[in-house]
Amino acid sequence: MGIEKILASRKDKEFCELPSETNSKSRKSRRRQRKMSPVQKLYELCKEVFGTRRSVIVPPADDVERIKSVLDGITEVDLGLSPNMPYFKMTSTDQLPKITYMHIHGCDKFSIGIFCLPPSGVIPLHNHPGMTVFSKILFGTMHIKSYDWVVDISPDIEPAGVRLAKVKVDSDFTAPCETSVLYPADGGNMHCFTALTPCAVLDVLFPPYSDPEGRHCVYYLDFPFSSFSGKLAASSLNFLH
Repeated sequence: MGIEKILASRKDKEFCELPSETNSKSRKSRRRQRKMSPVQKLYELCKEVFGTRRSVIVPPADDVERIKSVLDGITEVDLGLSPNMPYFKMTSTDQLPKITYMHIHGCDKFSIGIFCLPPSGVIPLHNHPGMTVFSKILFGTMHIKSYDWVVDISPDIEPAGVRLAKVKVDSDFTAPCETSVLYPADGGNMHCFTALTPCAVLDVLFPPYSDPEGRHCVYYLDFPFSSFSGKLAASSLNFLH
């Protein structure tokens, strides 16, 4: 898999530039907030919600809803994107669809970015250890398959090198649709994206991946439960390796 990372540019500069810090609660400040672009509003809210959290990895429910509400209101127009852009097309030299990641903001607290997928582009099955992740499909149709780990099971059920997981989602999604949220132990923490048409996905990660802090991105292969156990089981159960 190849994912090309680029910095947001051109029109994107308006929401990449961070506002200057101020302690003033003046009318000017309130007017500036009303004039913020939708993506700038997202950044400011993420900074408010995530910026001071040290050990909490799941925001309170009301903060989750606030972030979802802002994301639900963001469109590809706000980001200067359209399916006709080169990021969403294959070239004659591409053996596989190339996925582009547009980096908007990143710090040790949270990250914001956009995945641009041409048709048949795939982001393989991967995890989000100790993270809360918001994903908003800006345009296109995408198949999403996600898993959560099965807990409290007998050790002899899991062969060496694999772990049992339960399917959380296995469906097609077409924009506009609600922002999805996954959590460290629920909501489909391991997921795979397959673009059925040109797609753009806006992601917010809290906290972001960090090798020094043990948040490694791990990719998996999934196998039917019966392929290891020799027994029939619900189709929602798979082994991940």
